[in-house]
Amino acid sequence: MSDAPKFERIGKYPVLRKLGEGATSEVYLCQDPFAGREVAVKVVFTEAFRDPERGKLLRKLFVTEASLAGKLAHPHICQIYDAVAEPDLHYIVMEYVDGGTLERFCTPQTLLPVGRVVEMIFKCTRALDYAHKMGIIHRDIKPANILHAGDSDVKVTDFGAALIASGETTQVSAIGSPAYMSPQQVKEHPLDHRTDIYSLGVVMYHLLAGRLPFQASNNFSLIYQIANVEPSPPSAFRPGIPPAVDEIVRRAMAKELEARYATWEEFSLDLAEVVRGGVPGEQAAAIPDSEKFETLRALAFFEQFTDPELWEVARISTWRVARAGETLMREGEPGDHFCILAEGQVKVTKRGKLLNVLDRGECFGEMAYLQKGGERRRVADVTVLADAKVITVPTARLEAASEGCRHKFDRAFMAMLVERLEMANLRLSGV
Repeated sequence: MSDAPKFERIGKYPVLRKLGEGATSEVYLCQDPFAGREVAVKVVFTEAFRDPERGKLLRKLFVTEASLAGKLAHPHICQIYDAVAEPDLHYIVMEYVDGGTLERFCTPQTLLPVGRVVEMIFKCTRALDYAHKMGIIHRDIKPANILHAGDSDVKVTDFGAALIASGETTQVSAIGSPAYMSPQQVKEHPLDHRTDIYSLGVVMYHLLAGRLPFQASNNFSLIYQIANVEPSPPSAFRPGIPPAVDEIVRRAMAKELEARYATWEEFSLDLAEVVRGGVPGEQAAAIPDSEKFETLRALAFFEQFTDPELWEVARISTWRVARAGETLMREGEPGDHFCILAEGQVKVTKRGKLLNVLDRGECFGEMAYLQKGGERRRVADVTVLADAKVITVPTARLEAASEGCRHKFDRAFMAMLVERLEMANLRLSGV
């Protein structure tokens, strides 16, 4: 198979090089001259649509994936930017992720640390929950459809087989990869999001154990096992996997719907709890991404933020633990950031006089962002009263954030300032 491109340009996208080829399509790395970014362009072979047996199905898959262009804006979903269907050229333009798929981490020789796998699966659960809330069930979750974006970052891709609740076309059945299909899918029962929960459980098993839960020489035997046989836990093939991780996999892969996770939320929370507790023998990140995300979701300050906006906050902020007695801000010093308390307590003083005591979820130093123009200076001292977990947001990073994220911060600041003004008025009135 030659990697030499047969196109110099695909539509408005100049071709840089060929990335790969499958049975029905090939993928090229291209330049988007208008957005100034590299993109992956999947070109479907025109002759594949003419196949008397699979042509109709392939056209259906293309239309389904193309219909999602611009709709799934989530940091852990591979974005579809554009789709074009011409008589002799059908292609989909996607976000380019250069880390390959999770398939390469599914062998005994290439296994990732358990904690990193749990973090990856957590991010997948949040991405698929987002898709589910948009009325979308993926139906083909497998390592080959999850891209590795560096460290524990992932992006779910290939929504061609998806069920879309608002779709006007008839959905096709018998799609998916048998080894990752749920019992309901292999039996061709009506499906909901819990089929994706099962499939992601199999992906987690594969990444942890370096093998699939069911070993079969043919699809008939595989389908029988999926429907009737309880697999050994991942720890049977990889000693050291904590019981809590085995239990998460077992519950995600429960054959009966009633025993499986009912929601993505439940799945996510159990994964986050494992990460927070740490995996014995592994060096965890100081504050893992899953803990950051769950912490932000639980704070009243971020109540109106969407999932993608919370991930953006986690990305642009820095997190650290501050000990009692530490001074976080000093009156008169330059102010290029503001902070939010994830845990703990701080006091705000001016020339030794106590102005306020702030608790979990409250913000301080926000004038560094709200004060537009001129040199920003601190107007008070901020000192830690009880050991605190501090979220720091540099003003320059927030100013460069998405419009939606900035708007939510502005609304949260406004609500906070109104509340503080009301409290000040109550104190002045002696109530």
